[in-house]
Amino acid sequence: MSPVIPIRAEAADIGCADAPVLRERGQREVFCGLTGIIWLHRKIQDAFFLVVGSRTCAHLIQSAAGVMIFAEPRFATAIIDERDLAGLADVNAELDRVVTRLLERRPDIRMLFLVGSCPSEVIKLDLSRAAERLSKTYLPKVRILNYSGSGIETTFTQGEDACLASLVPVAPMQADDAAPSLLIVGSLADVVEDQFMRLFDELGLGPVRFFPPRRAGDVAPVGPNTRFLLAQPFLADTARALEARGAQRLPAPFPLGEEGTTLWLQAAATAFGIPQQRFDEVTAPKRERAKRALARHRTQLAGKRIFFFPDSQLEVPLARFLSRELGMGLVEVGTPYLHRQHLAQELTLLPSGTALSEGQDVDKQLDRCRAARPDLVVCGLGLANPLEAEGLTTKWAIELVFTPIQGYDQAGDLAELFTRPLVRRMKLVA
Repeated sequence: MSPVIPIRAEAADIGCADAPVLRERGQREVFCGLTGIIWLHRKIQDAFFLVVGSRTCAHLIQSAAGVMIFAEPRFATAIIDERDLAGLADVNAELDRVVTRLLERRPDIRMLFLVGSCPSEVIKLDLSRAAERLSKTYLPKVRILNYSGSGIETTFTQGEDACLASLVPVAPMQADDAAPSLLIVGSLADVVEDQFMRLFDELGLGPVRFFPPRRAGDVAPVGPNTRFLLAQPFLADTARALEARGAQRLPAPFPLGEEGTTLWLQAAATAFGIPQQRFDEVTAPKRERAKRALARHRTQLAGKRIFFFPDSQLEVPLARFLSRELGMGLVEVGTPYLHRQHLAQELTLLPSGTALSEGQDVDKQLDRCRAARPDLVVCGLGLANPLEAEGLTTKWAIELVFTPIQGYDQAGDLAELFTRPLVRRMKLVA
């Protein structure tokens, strides 16, 4: 059951649905998938993420998380050292020892993820077999899963995709006679999740579950009567795994800004037979509040030109939001991977003629960016400082992943993330 999502009259054309895409395969500037642990370990509150990697992996996660020395986070790194690399130690025996010590020290752990890294993949350490072996020892108290966070061929948000895809096989099978249920797929800040839950309750739509859950034991049943909405655009493997279980994806734009949130909610309301009048009554006050919040930022952003370097896979939904709701011009929208099926509704809403690129070739993209001299550049940390030194105003792409930006109540906050660097630049040159 796939609903037809109403698109506003001004978007009746196909936008960029059939637009050509410049595909680039060169040097990349991105974090690795291990970075996803930073938000995942906060989301699943009784899970633990054990990276099997090097000291470099440990330093990356520790610095990205900003965890103080006396904190007790729910992640750690099992260091692969010279003895392991030289084959002088049994890596599997060492891993078993580390896991045993960890679970003895942290009896609160209910789910343990063994996270692969570049070093563990280089030495061909089979973490899937290790997880299966260790699960036999620790089930039912602790479930042990594995996924790869290696940055060799991925961008950093794919770490979440790999993690959630590994969680699908342990989801209970939904009963054949179960009532249709809605699954919201993708990590959301707890405050955003609570806001959406209140909206679904007001609409009378349910049952609604979130994936991943806050507790490891609350993984939602999945089956042919499951309908799911993607809350993030970088979950291709997770969506494929859910569909293999019989779940049906509800196509929709992503819930960024007033328009994106409305169309996202409308997809669920249509699929579950919520009357349009009820939908309008529930969402109208929230839509108006979001529009008022956005109006304050539109005066600063309208007419400004923006360039997206590929980084998080959030680029296309963000470009739609900035173009349609804040009046910004899109110089180029680059993304690490363009999933046309999941982004179909977003592409339709982009202005015709928008320059789209997939993948990365840093030098060529830098040349295009410098030639265009946009008002704002969204890019990774490694490019931001050099571009700032050249007089370009930048926005760190990773901040858009760490910050709660989905939903009506966050629409103004999302817009402010783009006005802030422009205001900073004005103050610096004043």
